[in-house]
Amino acid sequence: MKKDLIKLWRYSILLLFVLTMAISCLPTSTTDSPTPAATAEPAGKPAPAVTSPAPSAAKVTKAEPIPAPPIPAPKGMKAPAGTVLNVILLDALSSDANQPGDSFAATLAAPLVVDGTTVLEKGAKVQGRVVDAEEAGKVKGRASMRLALIGITHGGKVIPIVTKPYVVEAESTKKRDAEIIGGAAGIGAAIGAIAGGGKGALIGAGVGGGAGTGTVLATKGKKVEFKPESKLTFTLEKPVEIQVK
Repeated sequence: MKKDLIKLWRYSILLLFVLTMAISCLPTSTTDSPTPAATAEPAGKPAPAVTSPAPSAAKVTKAEPIPAPPIPAPKGMKAPAGTVLNVILLDALSSDANQPGDSFAATLAAPLVVDGTTVLEKGAKVQGRVVDAEEAGKVKGRASMRLALIGITHGGKVIPIVTKPYVVEAESTKKRDAEIIGGAAGIGAAIGAIAGGGKGALIGAGVGGGAGTGTVLATKGKKVEFKPESKLTFTLEKPVEIQVK
């Protein structure tokens, strides 16, 4: 009986060892953590609408305006001293009517060209001044006038200029005076001859000559006169710079 218990004990230990070894040899399996179940929407509630993003509108690019070409800066052209300016008077001038300091207007009769470039067009307005005006005297002296240009209008502005004076004198009246005196003396001699012969002719000639001289003293010489549209020529005394495009 005692032997049977010992044998049974041994068998129990052996069985326990075998089971232990068998369990240790089995592969270990890892269980994934359970994923939470999706919450079901309550019945009767409509599913939210899925909105897709609206397609972006095509970008409309405006054509850039073409910039205007830059305006070239005006350059200065210098008309040298000695440049000739031909002008046409707009106002009448006279040695009898005008006084020193009076102004007059004119226009260019021809374009002003410097180094092949037209700096002033024909018809450009010109300003002038009467420098001096002398009436003809009864005894001696001829009428005279001195004129000068003082400005040219260009681009809405008046450009000051300096020109040499334009000088003109009236024609001499000596020949006409001699004819008047001679004619009066001849008439006086004829009257004297009729009245008293040869001696009367000499006396009459002297009297007639004196009368002729009185006629000359009572008559002025010719005057200087310019009518509108008269053409005059001036010369620059100093150079002038004119801006051109």
